[in-house]
Amino acid sequence: MNDGSKPVALKAARAISWREWLLSDAPTSRRQSAWAEYYRAWQRLAANRLALGGLIVVLALVFVSLAAPWIAPYNPYAQNLANRLALPSAAHWLGTDGLGRDLLSRLIYGGRDTLGMVVAVVALVAPFGLLIGCIAGYLGGFADRVLMRLTDIFLAFPRLILALAFVAALKPGIESAVIAIALTSWPPYARLARADTLTVRNADFIAAVRLTGASDARVILRHIVPLAVSSVIVRVSLDMAGIILTAAGLGFLGMGAQPPAAEWGTMIATSRDYLLQQWWIPTAPGVAIFVAALAFNLLGDGLRDVLDPKAR
Repeated sequence: MNDGSKPVALKAARAISWREWLLSDAPTSRRQSAWAEYYRAWQRLAANRLALGGLIVVLALVFVSLAAPWIAPYNPYAQNLANRLALPSAAHWLGTDGLGRDLLSRLIYGGRDTLGMVVAVVALVAPFGLLIGCIAGYLGGFADRVLMRLTDIFLAFPRLILALAFVAALKPGIESAVIAIALTSWPPYARLARADTLTVRNADFIAAVRLTGASDARVILRHIVPLAVSSVIVRVSLDMAGIILTAAGLGFLGMGAQPPAAEWGTMIATSRDYLLQQWWIPTAPGVAIFVAALAFNLLGDGLRDVLDPKAR
């Protein structure tokens, strides 16, 4: 009995020691301080049940999308006209569409296109907007005026309308949709990064870095950008839902992913004729868009409370 309880007691002691190490009021190294901050951020996020639920749903959507070849029960592009417009059943959990394709399989594969577009847009928009805002806020003067007036021009147009114009100038497709959404989404990040930069541009530690002979590029990349990253991350998480809706809207209007792609907006567009009789066909991708947008919104609200110092 005593021998069996030793490993349990040892594990409990290690867990306590790790927690004490992370929550120490006097960290002994930069690594300990960084991990302590990550742990406290996770505790704040986990305490928000809605944000934690949003994180779980987002991770589940990402996992299902990545594992689509192994999870989807059928080929999402295989047609079976003899079984078109089938009701949900044990063979086809969500039924089939107008060409006899399994809706569940297309929904699973559609997550790869929709979420892939969102990730691509964020990968393009966040670094670009962050860099533009930091440069404008730090340099000021003529550079600030030019960059901010360019930002105002993009902000003057509704995102979807401007995205439609860019896609029309290029050609309909996923790549064009990603570029169009990215071109219309970066201004808010630039303005946010500029505001954060203006608050620290004249700080004592920035002046000390300049006195060491550091160039403007080094000051911006090594000291200004890291301070603005948390605000941009919060904005990105809150904008994910909007990006999903914009991508789905372009697909619905025929400017995004093209048939037979299983992108959720395109699936709704190709099944809108069945809305009254076979309502489950357009409803399935609509519910998927709603769930994904809601999950990102809940996660974004939680990250705002965790990462934004003004909201703590």
